[in-house]
Amino acid sequence: MALIGAAAVVYGVPSASAGEAAAGETAPVAEVRSSGATAADDHPAKSSADPVLSGKRRITIVRVGSFESGLSLLDGGRLTEVDDDRGRQVFVPTPLGSGEYLIKAYYGGGTGKPVCWQAHNPGDSQPLFVRGAACRADDPAQRFVVAAVPAGGPREYLISNRWAYLRDSARSGLILEELGDAPPVSSFRFNDAGPAPRRR
Repeated sequence: MALIGAAAVVYGVPSASAGEAAAGETAPVAEVRSSGATAADDHPAKSSADPVLSGKRRITIVRVGSFESGLSLLDGGRLTEVDDDRGRQVFVPTPLGSGEYLIKAYYGGGTGKPVCWQAHNPGDSQPLFVRGAACRADDPAQRFVVAAVPAGGPREYLISNRWAYLRDSARSGLILEELGDAPPVSSFRFNDAGPAPRRR
């Protein structure tokens, strides 16, 4: 009993029984482990566990801080923000492994054959942007990384392709830009819109 009492003093729990003392001994270990975790450590777990990233849910995407605008992949054009029903505004992030996703784009309700997001370099010193293309999981330009924002809101994510992050530009709209040591300036909210269309 003297040993149990000593353990109770060390771990700060009452020593009513040996069972309670043993329970008290395990708590500080769990606290140390959790306090040693970082936001980067739990990003993959948070992202992969979210149903909207399972490939089985369709979503809409809104840039955090935008007003009444959602992302849309315009026909024959690029990814932009709209406040009407133009283009493909329903998306299905389909996991490819290692935190990468093929982002399929559909018309409202998830109808028609999808096209996929593709990073595009227009040249002439113009910024990279996202356009639509036939889906190809082996194309690096279509493999987007989706990562939870540290201390962000529910289903708030950063989107990037080969270190170029999707962000809003006052001059060029939605672009992909390598940020170097600067933090990403745009994050995006994924809103669950129901079951994904049947695989095509």
